Amino acid sequence: MARRPQNPLDAAEALFKPAKKAAPQAPERPAVPAGRETVSIRIDTDVLAFFQEEGPGWQDRINAALRGVMDAAR
Repeated sequence: MARRPQNPLDAAEALFKPAKKAAPQAPERPAVPAGRETVSIRIDTDVLAFFQEEGPGWQDRINAALRGVMDAAR
């Protein structure tokens, strides 16, 4: 069994273990799903309330409504 180092310098050196190889980094993923972009738009309060009435997913519902208008215009 190894004894503790008596010399303060040796004691300090014993605290630092050799660095292990770093694990490979995980592949970077975009914060937002592909094909989407975060934007800020002004929407009337009553329009926003209409889409938020059904709870979570209101942003997807607004996107679907805008897509419907876009498809109809084509």
